[in-house]
Amino acid sequence: MGDSAGDSIHDYINYLQGIGVGYIWVKRKREELLDGIAGEIRACSRCELYHSRKNPVPGHGNPYCKLMLIGEAPGEKEDEQGLPFVGPSGMRLNLWLERIGLKRKDVFITNIVKCRPPHNRNPKPEEMKKCMEYLERQIRIIRPCLIVTLGKIAASVLLGVESVVRMRGNLFHYEGIKVIPTYHPSYVLRNPKREQEVFEDLDVIKEILEECDGSNG
Repeated sequence: MGDSAGDSIHDYINYLQGIGVGYIWVKRKREELLDGIAGEIRACSRCELYHSRKNPVPGHGNPYCKLMLIGEAPGEKEDEQGLPFVGPSGMRLNLWLERIGLKRKDVFITNIVKCRPPHNRNPKPEEMKKCMEYLERQIRIIRPCLIVTLGKIAASVLLGVESVVRMRGNLFHYEGIKVIPTYHPSYVLRNPKREQEVFEDLDVIKEILEECDGSNG
C-alpha cells in the first residue's frame, strides 16, 4: 500500500511538472519558510560583507502583506539591531506608511543586500548578485500585490531602471507583480524638497492597494 501511494504521488508530481508547474509547495506557513531563509542569511558567508557585519538583516514584517518594500542595504542602526529601516530613514518611512493608512506590521520590509556594506558604501555588483537569491525566494513566498522599491539601486536591480527621478511613480512589473519605484528615505532626508514627489507616489501606491482589496473582495 505504501509503495502504491508513493508511486501515485510521484506520478502526480511528474504530471504537474509536465504541464509547467515549476514549484510544488509543501503546505507550510509562510512564517516558517521565511524563518528558514532568515536562518540561511544569518549563517551566510557568500561574500566579504560577512566579515564586517554585526548582524545580518534578513527582513521583517507581515508574511501575508499586500505591500513589500525593498531598499538597497542595511545601515549602521540596522546592523546593530538586525532589523530593516530602524534609523532616521526608518522613521521617515514610518511616516510615509501612515500617510496611506498603514503601519510596519502591515507590510514586509527588506533590502537587496542583507548585510551592511562598510561605511554605508553602495553594495558591489558581486555582493548584490550573491544575495539576490534570498530576495527572489522571499518575493515568491510572500507574493505581494505590490512592491515599492526605495532608491535607485533597488530599482536598478529589480527593474533595470537607472533613473528614479524620471521613472518614480510609474508602474512596472517584476515576475507578474506590480512595482512602483520611489526615492529612498535617506535621499529625501538630504533633499527635503523631493518629498512632495514621494507624496504623489504614495497616492498611486494607495490606489493600487485599494484595487488589490477590491480584487480580493
